[in-house]
Amino acid sequence: MSDFRFGVSFGEELCSGPIDGRLLLLISDDDSEEPRFQISNFPGSQLIYGVDVDGLEPGEEAHIDGSVLGYPLESINDIPAGEYWVQALFHRYETIRRPDGHTLKLPMDRGEGQRWNMAPGNLFSTPAKIRIDPGKGETISIELDQEIPPVEEPEDTKYIRHVKLKSELLTEFWGRPTYLGAVVLLPEGYDKHPEARYPLIVWHGHFNQNLYAGFSEEPPDPELEPEPLPPGRTAKHTKDKTGSDVPRDSRYYEAYNLLVQECAHRLYEEWTSPGFPRMVLVNIQHPTPFFDDSYAVNSANQGPYGDAINHELIPHLEERFRCIGEGWARTLMGGSTGGWEVLVTQVFYPEMYNGCWCWCPDPIDFRATCLVDIYEDGNMYYVEGRWKRTLRPSYRSTVGEVLYTLKDEAQLEHIKGNRCRGGGQWDAWTATYSPVDDDGYPKPLFDRITGDIDPSVAEYWKENYDLRHIMARDWATLGPKLEGKIRIYCGDMDSHYLTNAVYLMEEFLENTEDPHYGGVVEYGRRYSHCFYGDHTKPSAMDRFVLVQRHSREMAEHITRTAPEGADTSSWRY
Repeated sequence: MSDFRFGVSFGEELCSGPIDGRLLLLISDDDSEEPRFQISNFPGSQLIYGVDVDGLEPGEEAHIDGSVLGYPLESINDIPAGEYWVQALFHRYETIRRPDGHTLKLPMDRGEGQRWNMAPGNLFSTPAKIRIDPGKGETISIELDQEIPPVEEPEDTKYIRHVKLKSELLTEFWGRPTYLGAVVLLPEGYDKHPEARYPLIVWHGHFNQNLYAGFSEEPPDPELEPEPLPPGRTAKHTKDKTGSDVPRDSRYYEAYNLLVQECAHRLYEEWTSPGFPRMVLVNIQHPTPFFDDSYAVNSANQGPYGDAINHELIPHLEERFRCIGEGWARTLMGGSTGGWEVLVTQVFYPEMYNGCWCWCPDPIDFRATCLVDIYEDGNMYYVEGRWKRTLRPSYRSTVGEVLYTLKDEAQLEHIKGNRCRGGGQWDAWTATYSPVDDDGYPKPLFDRITGDIDPSVAEYWKENYDLRHIMARDWATLGPKLEGKIRIYCGDMDSHYLTNAVYLMEEFLENTEDPHYGGVVEYGRRYSHCFYGDHTKPSAMDRFVLVQRHSREMAEHITRTAPEGADTSSWRY
């Protein structure tokens, strides 16, 4: 084995004591931005290598050599000789002594939403152009010389309020103060109508310091230079609503930043316009040590987030912002992670909400966990035959072009942080759905190196979080509480292969009796991730008008299904 390696250290001026965490080495032949921002699942990803480091002292070197697993090249010994931009980053862990008796080292969220390359307190080095030649057997020394600063808190405005609430339930689980957050969009006239009580829309999804949809009282900046859609996620062909190619010089690509500003201002104009339903819209913030949100359920590894959100945060928001505070006057919407969250919230708290608008949800039937049946398949990474093993895709374009595999995705997470500390999608699902392992970390559904599935963990996932299984098992009691409340939308070419689970859920729902579910399952032809229900717009455009369209639908639904004597007028000014 070659003696080639990297040695990484930091000085006392940066940190005076020992630190624990994940040391990441980042190598790139692209000088367009720092290497720490060039790591992804997509074909353009640069190189990353990771190793756990405990108690690293100032001046001491930690090493990454050829035995350390990397991505996309597995070893630094495989790097062709040449000049590269090199950077090191130390993702810091805290020691957590959980009241259940387990001691863990975890990357607690620091206000950034579990982004390892932007987490405040992480140490990193200034990128340097270095000649690399694994054949020389040398040690290349790198000094961490910078620290990521704290996140600036966003300011409140007339319409946007930011709320932070200490959760007693989560604080008890973690043995340390733990908070939930929310970004609240208030209706026009909120201050002038103190007598009004408002319906509540809860929008679930990934962590964001601001409103997901964007909301701006200011018109677009006339001096703003057009910038294209961020590269990397687009394949050779992208389809519009009719299946025709979207030209690369179209506005969706070449002036996307202008489009974002225009749509944010348009939301303000419509939200405040005469006749628009006056409702309170809330984006929930609930990052965990494992992901940028908790999946909004009670979990053995993350704590009682479902109860904390629904029994602590929601009542607090409703009291503070004069909401009606009854189940008939609450609705849910969300896509992808948020799609799963709104459906599970509607199912697990069926009388607390009056309908979910669920777009492109994460797997809602684990017989189709993307392309894997976790109950019947023995391996996550491969379709296995007698003589042949075929890698399973994980991401595709709308014309079926595969951009990365499930093995790529899961192993990149493992390199960023083992024991579910990589902050990625499979880490999130494992931390949410799995039991606690003997070491206190989430018990893996599958081995991250081989892909082999643990059937006992799959069974645990099934009984606790497989939504189609749970709904079928409990329909006699759940059905009457869910009638007319479920709306699911998904593209039939979903990028992450989420459509198959929706097909299975639809098959169950359409055959429900006593009562029939009475909702909607709808597909967008040749739409990828996400389809939001409008067949006349590309998803890149439709995502900006969700609040306007669905607020009107929800207001009509709430008014139509309100109990006799309910307040359906004070908020209709």
